[in-house]
Amino acid sequence: MDEIRKPRVGVVVKTLAIIALAGVSFSLGAAFAGAKAGVAHLTQAVADAGQIVDTTATQPTDVNTPVDFQEFWDLWQQLKARYYLQPVDEKKMFYGAMQGMASSLGDPYTVFFEPTSATQFSQDLAGQFDGIGAEIGIKNDQLEIIAPLAGLPADKAGLLAGDMILEINATDTTAMPVDQAVDMIRGPKGTPVTLLIGRNVTAKDATGKEKTSLVTKQYTIIRDTIVVKSVNTTWPSKTVADIQITSFDKDTGSLFQQAVTDALAKNPKSIILDLRNDPGGYLDQATTVAGEWVGSQTVVSERRQGQIVETLPGTGSGRLKSIPTIVLVNQGSASASEIVAGALHDYGIAKLVGMKTFGKGSVQDYSNFPDGSAIKVTIAEWLTPKGNSINKVGIPPDVQVDLTQDDINANKDPQLDKALQLLGAKPATPAAKPAPAQAPTVRTPSK
Repeated sequence: MDEIRKPRVGVVVKTLAIIALAGVSFSLGAAFAGAKAGVAHLTQAVADAGQIVDTTATQPTDVNTPVDFQEFWDLWQQLKARYYLQPVDEKKMFYGAMQGMASSLGDPYTVFFEPTSATQFSQDLAGQFDGIGAEIGIKNDQLEIIAPLAGLPADKAGLLAGDMILEINATDTTAMPVDQAVDMIRGPKGTPVTLLIGRNVTAKDATGKEKTSLVTKQYTIIRDTIVVKSVNTTWPSKTVADIQITSFDKDTGSLFQQAVTDALAKNPKSIILDLRNDPGGYLDQATTVAGEWVGSQTVVSERRQGQIVETLPGTGSGRLKSIPTIVLVNQGSASASEIVAGALHDYGIAKLVGMKTFGKGSVQDYSNFPDGSAIKVTIAEWLTPKGNSINKVGIPPDVQVDLTQDDINANKDPQLDKALQLLGAKPATPAAKPAPAQAPTVRTPSK
């Protein structure tokens, strides 16, 4: 995920997906290396009907390398006139060109969004989207429901944890990636999605012996607006509070502060902060969370073109600074997660347990255009309090513990067990907190 200052936003990518994510990008388009300021001119050229109405945009005055915009319009006219399938989609061509200009910089976090994906992008980070309200993942090579969220469409329709998703709108899910399934299941509020569900049912046969068989049933579920809570607390031991942050959304800081208040009321001896598979989010939410340990000390610094331009302090009250803490991280912990983990580690406040983090250490600026499209641009890199950059490197744990697919299939969580062991508490039972539904996939936390 990309770290951006409020009110700007970052990308949400989750390996263990709640039906939230979508990514639509056009692969068409010319790459305009160097013509940065032309974006605003070109955006104004899109009419409501999708026709280009202004071809008078001229070369920006601050372009160092000469760029002849007439070549762009010559190419435009050739494609429009000569492409063998007519008529061409001019709006798609236009947005493809915009996407090509952004991608020409070679930075995976600098991205142009056409209006639909810009809206979905903002909804994802706000923790609100339209879908069915179910957490899905892969177990034993099968796409399945990990947990339907209480009171939401999937739950009301009768879906259960462990149900296998065999088809989505008549499309076979065999070998289907989680992200693709997410994109297919989510959709506008009030619209239907049809799932073919497989469920193992145990019953006694004629001889009285129990027999398990796969029963399939089709469910048509009407999508609704889903609000996702990014902070959850469990007690894997009577003396240990485990606070999990799934993403750094707009309200994560306030939710985390309330979780700390509730946990402290039970006098925990230690804290586990679970940041596994957390792709990041709002930068100010990360400083609020870290501030509950570091107080007003520096959490992160921003460096632009080799110079430190700003140092950001924690905004929490330091209520957890004297409580032994373990931070769980893995390959899916990125961006804001790494900011928090790096700060707590640099100050010697917490030990990191798990696997090396993703290595996303840059800051993005996000802005909208009049037609609803948007651009996200990398503007800086961030450093831990000790001045360490983790971009493309990641943060290694103090204690390395892997979580394998075999562990997941057996509902085991050796990373959590190790954290409890280091804190002097008994290991969690599977019923206390199941392992994540899918081993983390190392991938770019951006669309």
